[in-house]
Amino acid sequence: MADTATESTNASAATAAVAATNWVQKTEDQEISNLVDSLAIGKDKGSAESNPEASGEAAEPAAPAVNGSAGSPPSVAGSEEIETVNPADASLLMKIIRKGLVESKLDLEVQRKDPSSPLHSVKSFEALHLKPELLQGVYAMGFNAPSKIQETALPTLLADPPQNMIAQSQSGTGKTAAFVLAMLSRVDPRKPYPQVICLSPTYELAIQTGEVAAKMAKFCKEIKLRFAVRGEELPKGKKITDHIIIGTPGKLMDWGIKFRAFDLRKISVFVLDEADVMIATQGHQDQCIRIHKQLSSSCQMMFFSATYEKEVMEFAEYIVPNPIIIRLAREQESLDNIKQYYVKCKNQDEKYQAISNIYGVITVGQAIIFCHTRKTAGWLSGKMTQDGHSVAVLSGELTVEQRLAVLDRFRAGLEKVLITTNVLSRGIDVEQVTIVVNFDLPMDQSGRADCETYLHRIGRTGRFGKNGIAINLVDSDHSMEICRTIEAHFQKKIQLLDAENSDEIEKIGS
Repeated sequence: MADTATESTNASAATAAVAATNWVQKTEDQEISNLVDSLAIGKDKGSAESNPEASGEAAEPAAPAVNGSAGSPPSVAGSEEIETVNPADASLLMKIIRKGLVESKLDLEVQRKDPSSPLHSVKSFEALHLKPELLQGVYAMGFNAPSKIQETALPTLLADPPQNMIAQSQSGTGKTAAFVLAMLSRVDPRKPYPQVICLSPTYELAIQTGEVAAKMAKFCKEIKLRFAVRGEELPKGKKITDHIIIGTPGKLMDWGIKFRAFDLRKISVFVLDEADVMIATQGHQDQCIRIHKQLSSSCQMMFFSATYEKEVMEFAEYIVPNPIIIRLAREQESLDNIKQYYVKCKNQDEKYQAISNIYGVITVGQAIIFCHTRKTAGWLSGKMTQDGHSVAVLSGELTVEQRLAVLDRFRAGLEKVLITTNVLSRGIDVEQVTIVVNFDLPMDQSGRADCETYLHRIGRTGRFGKNGIAINLVDSDHSMEICRTIEAHFQKKIQLLDAENSDEIEKIGS
């Protein structure tokens, strides 16, 4: 009888303990939800449904789109949504496609919240006094001298005592190598537990970072890396002894908080990569904050982002106390070496005729043609192929691997024309591109002129100091209004071109 009473008491105590734990969890959930709401981080930008990493499920492959027939043009805007860029895919594509470092032409602005923080730059990797094995790894990767972001960020990231940093840099400028080098430098291989965690918004981006880390640590055999991503499992009760964990927020939160496979309080470096993509994915903000709350106050914070919108900065300022901030100066909107034209057309067929006339008169190295929708891109591809042009199509339904294959063929000159939607508006340089055609002028979902996208699109030509040509096909009063808005924004004249006049066309190609 006494045993039964004891068992009952123990059961009640256990139930009470579980209830208390649940109550604490619910309180913390509410606190974090309130915090995310107060940070004004948009909930409509992404979701667990649209991002499988957020829900822990594997992504279903997208069904390939069927190209439109060449016979008749699709109905104009409204029949299909304008294809928008998936930020995680765009970031991954840019990381992969950079064969070497891109020299950023933009100046860096450095801000210090603590005026006593040390600040200097270096012109060589030797000046950083790295471990010999790490320096060997850096050189083996083909880095001869630090890029602009590296020479500015690395002395601060490697300083003692450790400095927190928020850094902005374009893809391809060496930012991943910068924070990976800092991560590896901070590891004490004699301590058999995780000391560094690096969060990326998706499986693919985490794998990319891990591959950079593995290459750089090639000669540091004692440093152990582990991925915390979809498909990686831990036996129940197992403790992690690897020094660096690179992964996605959901999996890392499971291992560190739910399963307690390592002690988050012992983490000395916390890196948040692709922060702008991270906050665009619903759920990741909450998970990052939960992980952040478990870290010690002495943990070094490194926060990297390609953009610095208001939401990103609010999130950054919560995550990173007293940071040194390195950001790009306002993008220099120079279109001096690009000739800009517009052609008046009545409909899609006249737009196509304008392209054909231009191709018939001037010698085009390679061209990129931008369309709003996959449907238009498919229709245009069919028409141009029928007329004997070698054409490639790049749109959002393709996997990253398929996009890379298309781009590799285009770069190699196997196709002379690349027809694409906004998935290619940013960051990809093909030196041979001499002409960019806006088959549809860039506009946002509200139908207003998208000047930033225009800059990125026509910036695909006129690369490397060469002259380029941008042609805008205008088929309505609305698209004429967009053209005028873009002209006023950049204060650069967009000239009228008569695509029926071969003499005029000849002049633009000279």
